[in-house]
Amino acid sequence: MATAASAPLPGRLGVAETLGALNAALGPGGGPVWLKETRARHLRARDFLAPRGALRARFGDEQVPEPVVRALGALQGPGVAPVLRCSPTPAGLELQLRRAPVFARVLGAVAAYAAPDASHPGPSPRPRVVLHCPALRPRARPGAPEPGPRVALSLSQLRAVLVADHLARALRAQGVSVRLVPAARDPRLLAFLRQLLVDWPAAAAAAAQASLHNPTVDALRSRTLAQLIPDGDPLPPGVLGRLSLKGLLEGRRGRTAGYDPNLSDCLVTEELLSVLAELQEAVRLGPEHSSPGPTAPPDAEPENCMVVHVVSCEDEFQQQKVDLLWWKLDDRAPLRQKHLVCGPVKGAGAHGSLTAHEYYELRHTQVCKASALKHSVDLVQDPSWTEIFRVLSVAAIKFEMLSTAPQSQLILANDSISTKSTKSGTFVMYNCARLATLFESYKSKVEQGLYPAFPPVSSLDFSLLHDEGEWLLLFNSVLPFPDLLRQTAALVSTASDLPITVRTETVCKFLVQLSMDFSSYYNRVHILGEPRPHLFGQMFARLQLLQAVREVLHTGLAMLGLPPLSHI
Repeated sequence: MATAASAPLPGRLGVAETLGALNAALGPGGGPVWLKETRARHLRARDFLAPRGALRARFGDEQVPEPVVRALGALQGPGVAPVLRCSPTPAGLELQLRRAPVFARVLGAVAAYAAPDASHPGPSPRPRVVLHCPALRPRARPGAPEPGPRVALSLSQLRAVLVADHLARALRAQGVSVRLVPAARDPRLLAFLRQLLVDWPAAAAAAAQASLHNPTVDALRSRTLAQLIPDGDPLPPGVLGRLSLKGLLEGRRGRTAGYDPNLSDCLVTEELLSVLAELQEAVRLGPEHSSPGPTAPPDAEPENCMVVHVVSCEDEFQQQKVDLLWWKLDDRAPLRQKHLVCGPVKGAGAHGSLTAHEYYELRHTQVCKASALKHSVDLVQDPSWTEIFRVLSVAAIKFEMLSTAPQSQLILANDSISTKSTKSGTFVMYNCARLATLFESYKSKVEQGLYPAFPPVSSLDFSLLHDEGEWLLLFNSVLPFPDLLRQTAALVSTASDLPITVRTETVCKFLVQLSMDFSSYYNRVHILGEPRPHLFGQMFARLQLLQAVREVLHTGLAMLGLPPLSHI
């Protein structure tokens, strides 16, 4: 299932649409053949390639029919980029686009490529997702009078929180209705989340008190008491008893693939019933950021809602118990419960045992030290830099935590922070600031009368963009950006499997590569040239390209909850 699938905007060129048309032009009888090139050395000669081996599998030892090659060279259609030529080579069929028209189409409508498409096509209800992150729940031992606040998140749990926050932003950007649970109740935990620029809902004190007398909890308690396994031992305070889950696993074959076969019993506590009540309420209601009142009728069926439990590997087994218990006690529990299990976080030496708060302090100290070395002055005491250091620290953490596929193990870097480390969040923020400085410099020179005001985009001559670095930025960054946002928000799973796959690493990797390509181009090409009229045409075309790069960069950072910086 993919929850985010939207049609391209009218008139917008698309990589996916172009690839689809290229594959269709080869005729029926096989799967996808064409590939988009990304490497600079290949893009000098071609933009798309149908490898010889794939063509041989499709057409046998015969050459691709000449009418097919001609049709590819004249390819047109909605979203299809204009083709310059298609020719057979030893590598296969090579296809090159008409660059000037592509530049004009894309840079003449930057907003269509740099902004996510939140429209929801068709008459069907908007897809709804509940993202549940158990790491943010207070924990208590069975029998303890009150659950203590859980501020000291482990690194693996912090990773789960950051993945859930990023996924929520990506889903909302694609028009999906999202609700986050649990609402944070401990003010210290909420303050730490705000410090990390994590957009998580807070529970009102009145709501927390009302949960003690929740009719949903009362109903779940009654069903629990009716199904308890007889146990002669006295029960600790807060524990209702033990329920069997084994029969549920056996009776729901086809819906429980991926659950641990060792799941047998579950110790039911009042706290656990409150968890189920909050999940049930989240499914019943709409997203937190909607207008007052639920977006779904209180008695609506939950078929259109998927519940995704974003769990650290250490919380996975317990969450499977909660899932099954929900099914056992609530006839209207959603059938689509999925798990996004985040792999363990490990570090060299003492880094592996850090709490989330200690990890933030470590990265913050490193950012301050790197800035002092760069500027040859201690800026930590300067209030104007306080927020910059915080954003840089959070960027370093989010890029480190999110640049690896969430299901994989993550090894923390033991290096110091540097704006020149090309795979770091600080490097991305540094290049964001360089773009801001570039446009501020242009604005200043306009005010001085050295440059004219920026002309209408429709009057620009994009045939003046002939540097390979310019095509690299457009073809690898601006043009495919809408496809990347859709891929990030796609929740891929089969109907019966419990695990779910998401590609929350794609935005971080994309922004790092974009920053590397921009940095290379910016260091080599003088954008703001001499104030001579015959040079203004190329300067304006380049500025429009970099404006598109800037907007894409800002949108990508917004998907991570990071504000752009104007200077570092």
